[in-house]
Amino acid sequence: MTVVGASLAGLHAARGLRDQGYDGRLVIVGEERHRPYDRPPLSKEFLTGEDEPDGGLGPLALTDPEDEAELDAEWLLGVRADRLDPASGTVGLADGRTLRTDGVVIATGAAPRTLRATALPGVHTLRTLDDARRLRAELRAGAARVVVIGAGFIGAEVASSCAALGLDVTVVEAAPLPLVPQLGERMARVCASLHAAHGVTLLCGTGVATLRGTDRVTGVELADGRVLPADVVVVGVGVRPVTGWLEGSGLALDDGVLCDEGCATALPGVVAVGDVARLARPGTGGTVRAEHWTSAAEQGAVAARNLLAGATVEPFGALPYFWSDQYGARIQFAGRREPGDTVRIEEGDPDEGAGAGAAGGFLAVYERDAIPTAVLAVNRPKPFTRLRRELARGPRLAVR
Repeated sequence: MTVVGASLAGLHAARGLRDQGYDGRLVIVGEERHRPYDRPPLSKEFLTGEDEPDGGLGPLALTDPEDEAELDAEWLLGVRADRLDPASGTVGLADGRTLRTDGVVIATGAAPRTLRATALPGVHTLRTLDDARRLRAELRAGAARVVVIGAGFIGAEVASSCAALGLDVTVVEAAPLPLVPQLGERMARVCASLHAAHGVTLLCGTGVATLRGTDRVTGVELADGRVLPADVVVVGVGVRPVTGWLEGSGLALDDGVLCDEGCATALPGVVAVGDVARLARPGTGGTVRAEHWTSAAEQGAVAARNLLAGATVEPFGALPYFWSDQYGARIQFAGRREPGDTVRIEEGDPDEGAGAGAAGGFLAVYERDAIPTAVLAVNRPKPFTRLRRELARGPRLAVR
């Protein structure tokens, strides 16, 4: 078996194969030179922390020597897969090697979207540990003014980290308000208030025309003509699934690898997990691609079981869940919010004390036809966990 992608989703799929009895050759291919590591800290405590792991991955590591011995995998790191040939049962590598395999787990994740002039020194994207190391070094090398392009979760977390370092931070968001598709307008406005409450400027409703600078970035020119001086620019305008290497393989590709509800593709012996997988949603006629840590971790066992079975014997039905740490606030969301859902505040007051920045936070329940569909919490982890579990158990949520 071959797992293409050596991050969280690929690691959990590999563990799933072993846990479910597969004892044959297991190869894990990773484009990065690192063993699997945890990405969420890269935009948060890794940027603000003083200590850098002395060799290795330190607390970011997702495996240790004992785990790796138990996994008994052959690691091919620092090499990219560049083709899949299901007819011959092979995976081709960019260094010219060819791997013969009985089954493939596609876990190649996603890559950051970029802007023109992204290659200009001082301009960063943040996806990998090496990205974070470069950004961290520049933030400590005399940068005073940071412009973050994109106010999604990664952009907001980077802005929060830069503010904690005492830097002058401006966040630019093309949409009228960030996070509306995820949270809805009312709750998105509350969470957006965190920026101003912590001295960060949030500019919404304008795009970026160009980045200024010759030898390195000096500013960001907005579509409305304003120019923001910048020593460092961080581009966080979303990601694209890494599927280019699969063109010509016969797989259906549409903003991800199209799968059934159990992570299985239409090709026998091929499954996909994590950010690259677009799963069918039975009963809706739609598909969904989740870019969240929890989905990446939980899909692996399901995909492994279905790969070994040769058919989908188990759907992936976990409730969507994500979290974000910004300005000392823990934002948690679980469920499936749709346009038109109403919001009821179950605990706290989101409008008190600079909105979501209030020390006590709040708990909100989304409803459709009086049936709860999702839960949002800021600094309310215990009641959120209870409601998340109840929401996962059935269509009705008992709130008390």
